[in-house]
Amino acid sequence: MLTLGKLLAQCGMEAGHHVTYFPSYGAEVRGGTAHCHVVMSDDEIYSPLVEDATALLLMNQPSLERFGGQLERGGLLVLNSSMAELDGPLRGKRVLEVPASEIARRLGSVRVANMVMLGALNGALGLVKSERVLSALAERLVGKAEALMPLNEKALAAGEELAGEAVSGRRGCSS
Repeated sequence: MLTLGKLLAQCGMEAGHHVTYFPSYGAEVRGGTAHCHVVMSDDEIYSPLVEDATALLLMNQPSLERFGGQLERGGLLVLNSSMAELDGPLRGKRVLEVPASEIARRLGSVRVANMVMLGALNGALGLVKSERVLSALAERLVGKAEALMPLNEKALAAGEELAGEAVSGRRGCSS
């Protein structure tokens, strides 16, 4: 999650937006719910902390339980439905359920589930150009990690495609 947030923040900054990235390095390092706050705006940002999120990207049930209440009315929840389940509808909020872990596993490694989710978030909201995300990712994957670029590229594309289907009504994005 922290890598995903840092990548999104970098892309936003390169696109000319004001950006803050505020990671959490507490007990999460030992297996809890890792999280970060990313604020991207065309206006000046006064606080790096997010209290009422316009979008939440949640990978698992503990994260849903801990952070789900921070989504503002009309906001978008992108939920890894392979690892989390809503216990009912979220009134006044949009939900995009993405079986990210399942998609990543089919692609070859569950480790790219975060890129499936980033692709879905970006596809649903159009935050930055896909090419910018791929370029920023390529800058991060150096040395032996360069071999992972094609897999990450497929994961991003799968997430974007799923979001595109949801936005066009061919797949569920509920309110």
